[in-house]
Amino acid sequence: MIRSTTVRDARFPLGAGHGSDAIHRDPVYFLRGGAAIPENPKNQPMKLFPLLLTSLVLAGCAITPVPSSAPAVSAESARPPQRFAWVTGLKPEKADYYKQLHAQAWPAVNRQIKASHIQNFSIYLREIEGKLYLFAYLEYTGTDFAADMKKMGDDPETRRWWKETDPCQLPLPDAAAAGKTWADTTEVYHLD
Repeated sequence: MIRSTTVRDARFPLGAGHGSDAIHRDPVYFLRGGAAIPENPKNQPMKLFPLLLTSLVLAGCAITPVPSSAPAVSAESARPPQRFAWVTGLKPEKADYYKQLHAQAWPAVNRQIKASHIQNFSIYLREIEGKLYLFAYLEYTGTDFAADMKKMGDDPETRRWWKETDPCQLPLPDAAAAGKTWADTTEVYHLD
């Protein structure tokens, strides 16, 4: 004889009036999701068969490798990125134009930045004692920073972009003396 049951509401303890306690004490009932269970008490081996089968399947899953859908990790992406930061001044009369340019950065320039293995690139603006300063931070994931920066500098759209942004900036004295717009900084602390 087969009895059919409904799935027990797990919010209620056994004996709370939500189905037969005998059904809910049966481990096969839970494994089979509340499906019909043979009621014959002489048929114990048949009741244990689904439990044994489920155990074997789960054990097999634990040792069978699952094909990965994740992309392969290259040696380049396995390394943590190098962090760089620079500072420069910003001419007050050019501040609004500089912000407008960066609010609508040119797609070709953004593509070149990414193609140069740069990620997490930000530029911040700060006024200190009446003077404006820009702070730039980026993470480099490539293997040859100098070569990638040369490629960026050779890109016609990036060079055209710099013709717009460079006149807005006011290099710090040490950077200006070295013929640079952005002054190097030294990392003093980092926490991942």
